[in-house]
Amino acid sequence: MIIVMERNAAVGEISRVEEKLQEHGFKVHMSVGVERTIIGGVGERTAAIMEMFETLPGVERVVPIVQPFKMASREFQPDSTLVKVGNVTVGDGSMQIIAGPCAVEGRHKFLEIAGKVKEAGATMLRGGAFKPRTSPYSFQGLEERGLEILAEAGQVTGLPVVTEIMDPRLIDLVEKYADMLQVGARNMQNFFLLRELGKSSKPVLLKRGASATIEEWIMAAEYIISSGNPNVIMCERGIRTFETYTRNTLDLSAVPLIKQLTHLPVIVDPSHGTGKWKLVKPMAMAAVGSGCDGIMVEVHQNPSEAMSDGPQSLKPEGFQDLVKGVKQLHWAMNMEQ
Repeated sequence: MIIVMERNAAVGEISRVEEKLQEHGFKVHMSVGVERTIIGGVGERTAAIMEMFETLPGVERVVPIVQPFKMASREFQPDSTLVKVGNVTVGDGSMQIIAGPCAVEGRHKFLEIAGKVKEAGATMLRGGAFKPRTSPYSFQGLEERGLEILAEAGQVTGLPVVTEIMDPRLIDLVEKYADMLQVGARNMQNFFLLRELGKSSKPVLLKRGASATIEEWIMAAEYIISSGNPNVIMCERGIRTFETYTRNTLDLSAVPLIKQLTHLPVIVDPSHGTGKWKLVKPMAMAAVGSGCDGIMVEVHQNPSEAMSDGPQSLKPEGFQDLVKGVKQLHWAMNMEQ
């Protein structure tokens, strides 16, 4: 529930509400605004408890949170969350562009593509060191050596780096090298991993599961936030439907829905969302039009030789064209506001 304090509520009155919440087993989250303080209480509420809080001095009103997700909800936190990833802020109205190959395949190749995406306008660098693959015989990533290369590329280009985390036991290792930890679609409901990421000081990029509903996706974010880490970025990457021409069906309705239901920033991955490089730019443009805070795109020097996801990877020149279009559309949309 949310307790809205009166405009001139005294410090002692606010402290009293906080103490009472803790006495009744609620987790307390304070939001101190310019004009008033809003106190969020996460726990088991009853009508009697709500009535009791309404009688406390300084309380203007008590509002129940009707959504099953509490801390991620827009009701709980009306202001949008801004997530800092290295020197980049996600959710502040700017358009972030995360780019790089699906996997870190080698030092020379990765440093080369990192330089090319930086030159084209990328604001963050992606690359997989641990690769969850459908087949156990497919390339699984360079593991810690891949993380070292990723971190080196980040230092050379000045771009924050993003990479996937698959196992709670690897969090400490990946945190040493990455600026943001990505939860892949296959691990969206790996609740042990989500809880452990809630203890991390690094922001988390949470991809939507291939068969996940909007509510299930937000509830996965709730696991991370309720465990102590508020820095979650949602990533729409397509869902599985009856359509077979594309790899997935990119659900762009999720972008405004996430922004209405939650205070979390959301980015879109048109590479996995379509599986076809020719569709990446038009769907990236559509994602910008839907109001996303950024896009994530796979880029490779020679997609036909990529160790994974070659058919959906752009060449550097194609990525440069995409960035130009995305920036122009984002600028035009902001000019109209």
